Amino acid sequence: MARRRFTTRLPVAVAVAAALLSTMAVAEAPAAAPGAAPDKPTIRYTEYGIPHIIASNWEGLGEGYGYAAAKDNICTLADTYLMVNAQRSRYLGPAGKASPGERQNSTTNLNSDLYFQRINDNRVVERLLDQPAPNGPESEVREGIRGYVQGYNRYLAETGVNDISDPACRGAAWVRPITELDVYRHAHAEIIMGSADPLLDGEVNAVPPGASAPAASQPAASSEETAAKIREAMAAARQEGSMGSNALAVGAQGVAAGTGTGMLLANPHFPWQGKNRIWQSQLTIPGRVNVSGGSLLGLPAVNIGHTDDVAWSHTVATVAPFGLFDVQVDPLHPTNYLVDGAWQPMTSQQVGVDVLNADGSVGRVTRTLWSTRYGPITSSVMGTPLPWVVSAHAVRDANMDNLRALNTWFHLDQAKDVNDVVNTLETTEGVPFFNTVAADRKGIALYADIQAAPNITDAHAQSCLTLTGQLLFNQTLRLPNVPPVSIFDGKRSACDWPDDPNAPAPGLLDPHKQPRLIRSDFVGNANDSAWLANPEQPLAFPRVMGDTAAPRSLRTQELILTAQNRINGNDGLPGRGFTPETMRQLLFADRSRAADLALDATVTACRNTPFGLVLVDGNLVNISEACPVLAAWNHTYTADSRGSWLFENFWFLLTGGQAIEKLPWRVPFDPKDPVHTPNSLDPGNDAVRNALARAVLALRNSGTALDARLGDVQKVTRNGEQIPIHGSIHELGVLNVVTPGTVDGKLDITFGSSFIQETRFTADGPPQSASVLAYSQSANPNSPHYADQTRLFSAGQWVTERYTEDQIAASPVLEVKVLD
Repeated sequence: MARRRFTTRLPVAVAVAAALLSTMAVAEAPAAAPGAAPDKPTIRYTEYGIPHIIASNWEGLGEGYGYAAAKDNICTLADTYLMVNAQRSRYLGPAGKASPGERQNSTTNLNSDLYFQRINDNRVVERLLDQPAPNGPESEVREGIRGYVQGYNRYLAETGVNDISDPACRGAAWVRPITELDVYRHAHAEIIMGSADPLLDGEVNAVPPGASAPAASQPAASSEETAAKIREAMAAARQEGSMGSNALAVGAQGVAAGTGTGMLLANPHFPWQGKNRIWQSQLTIPGRVNVSGGSLLGLPAVNIGHTDDVAWSHTVATVAPFGLFDVQVDPLHPTNYLVDGAWQPMTSQQVGVDVLNADGSVGRVTRTLWSTRYGPITSSVMGTPLPWVVSAHAVRDANMDNLRALNTWFHLDQAKDVNDVVNTLETTEGVPFFNTVAADRKGIALYADIQAAPNITDAHAQSCLTLTGQLLFNQTLRLPNVPPVSIFDGKRSACDWPDDPNAPAPGLLDPHKQPRLIRSDFVGNANDSAWLANPEQPLAFPRVMGDTAAPRSLRTQELILTAQNRINGNDGLPGRGFTPETMRQLLFADRSRAADLALDATVTACRNTPFGLVLVDGNLVNISEACPVLAAWNHTYTADSRGSWLFENFWFLLTGGQAIEKLPWRVPFDPKDPVHTPNSLDPGNDAVRNALARAVLALRNSGTALDARLGDVQKVTRNGEQIPIHGSIHELGVLNVVTPGTVDGKLDITFGSSFIQETRFTADGPPQSASVLAYSQSANPNSPHYADQTRLFSAGQWVTERYTEDQIAASPVLEVKVLD
C-alpha cells in the first residue's frame, strides 16, 4: 500500500517570514504548494504550546526541536547535561541528590558523578559513535542531533544565561552551549537507566577487603537471605514510585463497527519532574516523515506516537537489563579472581571528579573502581549488600553498548504498519527494557517484547545460576513487578552471555526468540510479562523475559477486563467495540480493580467488628465511622470521589508491598483463570480489620476526614493554584496511575500518567488523535504552558490533535517561528 500523505498546504509565506513570523506573530500566510517544505526550519505553535516542526531535512528538523525544547525546558535540559558530564558535585555540591535512573533523588551527586565519569573516561559513547550502523548512529540520527545542538545553542544565545525566565537556572554558571557529545551522552544515560538505580551506588562504593570503605562493611548473608532482600528492595523501590505504563492496541474486530480500523491508547507513567519528563511535538519532513507524539525531553525523535498509518507506545517490561557474575577471589590477593582454574587480576581505575567545598573552593575526590572481564564490581544491588569477601559480584549491562535505540526510534517515526514496527525492533534490537504495543490502519494490533535482552536461554541459566541466582531468577521468591535477576558462576568463562549470530551486538538474545503477538481484536500491557498480552492466546518465552502462569497485577486485570467488556458490549455502555470516546473513558473512569474485588468484604469486616473497636499498635481505634463511608463509595478515583482516599490508605497498609496472591483471599490464584483470581477477600481475617484501623488512625492523625473528597487531598500546586488530581497508585488496579509524594517539601505527584494519547485510524483520511500531557509542556513556572494541560488533565479533558497542514493553519492561536 502506498504511503499516504495528508499535507495540503504549508501555512508559512516565505516572502513575509522575516517581517512577520520571526517575531512570533500570529500567522495569516497564504498557502504554499502542497507537500512543500519551507526553506528554513519552522516551528508552528498551536493550542497549549504544542510545536509542529517542519523542515526540509533531518538537520533542520533537529534544529527546530532543539530550539523549541530549550525554550520550554532549558533548565531541565542543562541540569541533565551537567549530570552526564559528571559535574553535579562541582556546581551543586557532592551531598546533593541526583536522579540518574528511573527514580527521583536515588543517589548523591558524588556517586552519580563517579558513575558517569567512569563511563566518560572509558569513552563508552565515543567508541559507539565511531562504529557504523547498526551499533553506531545512522546518518539521519547524526544529522538530527547535529541540528538539535544548533537549535538548543541558538535559543541559549538569543536569550542569554542571565535572562532565562526560569529561576531554576537563571544566571547559573553550569548553563552553557552544548555539543553533540552531550546529547549522545544524555541518550546513553536514558538507555542504561534501567541498571543505574539498582547498581550505581554499589559500583562506585565497591572496595576490596582491608581497604577503607565509604560505608561500613556488612557480614555475609545466606543465599536465601540475600535473594529475598534483593527482591524485596526492588519491589519496594517500584512501590515507592518508578516508571510504568499502560498500552492498549485495538484491531479491526475490537473497534466499533463502521467507526475505524485500528486504535491505540498510550499511557506511560513517567516522572513529573526531571530528565525523564516527556515533551510533545510533531515532526515533519514532507515526503519523508510525519510523526506526532511524545519523547523523552532532549531526544529529537518521537518515542511514543503515531505516523500517518501506525501508532505505537512503550511499556516498562519485566526483563532485567543486567546480570551479575559471582567471581571467587584470592583470599590473600582479593583483587584476583578465578576463571577456568586460573587467577586473573581485576582492572583498577582511578576516577576523579571536582567537588564544591563548603567554603566555596573546589576540591577533588578520587576513587579506585574495579572491574573484571564481565564488567564492573558492585558491592550492592538496590542497597542490598553483596560483600566482597570470599567472592565479589561483577555486573554486565545489556545496554552499556547500546546507542541503537536512537536508530530504533528514528525508524519507528517512519513506520507504515505493524510489520515495519516488528522489522525495526528486530533489526536494531535497541529498545531498552520496554515492550512495544502498536495498531495500524490495516486493523492489526501488535504486542512485542523485542528489546536489548541478555542472551540467557533457560538451558544456559540452569547450567550457570548460583544458588542465590536460582532463587532470584526463578519464581521461588516472586514479588510484584520484579524482573528475574541472574547471578551466574563467574568461575566458568562459558557462563558469560554467549553471542548470537542473529543479534546485532554481542551477548544479546536472538530477537526472533523474543515474544510478540499479532491479533485483530486487542493486545495490551500494564507492566506484567508478555504472558497475557491477550488471555485468549497466552505466550511462552525464555524465563529471562519474565514469568508465565503467575498472578497478574490488578492493573493488568483491569486493562484486560475493560478491553474484553467493551469489545463484547458487557460494560453497560451502548454498543460494542471501541470509539475514541469509550477509549478515553476507559482510562479516566479511574475504576479500581482492588475495590471491585475487596470493597464488599472490607465493609463486612468493618460492620462485623465488635463495638467497632480494634487494638492496633497500642491504639484502640473505633472504625465504625468508616463503614458507611466505604459502603457508599463507587469504586472510582475521580476527583469528586469520597471514601477513595480511605480505601487507598487501607489497601496500601494491607498489601505492604507483598505479592497480590499473598493477601487473605478465599479463592486462591488459578493459572487457568488468571484474570479473575485470586478473589473473595476474607472479611474475618485479622489483617483486614487491622489495616483498616491503621488507615482510620492515619487519616485522623493527619486531620483528614474519612469521607474527604479525593481532589481535596490529592492535588498539586502550580504558582499558588491548587489543582486536584484524579487517579491512584498502581497497587489499587487503577489504570490512571498517579503516585503522590513530596517535591521540595511540598505535596506533588512524583510518577504517573504523563503523556496520554488516543489514536484512531480509518480506511482513508488522516489519523484522528487526542492527547493530554498531565504535567504540561514546560517546567518553567513563568511559562504560559507550565500548568495549562495539568488543568485539562484535572478536568478529564483532552486536546484534539492538529495533524494536517490545514488543521495546524486553522488554529486560532497559531504562532510561527522561522529559524532563519
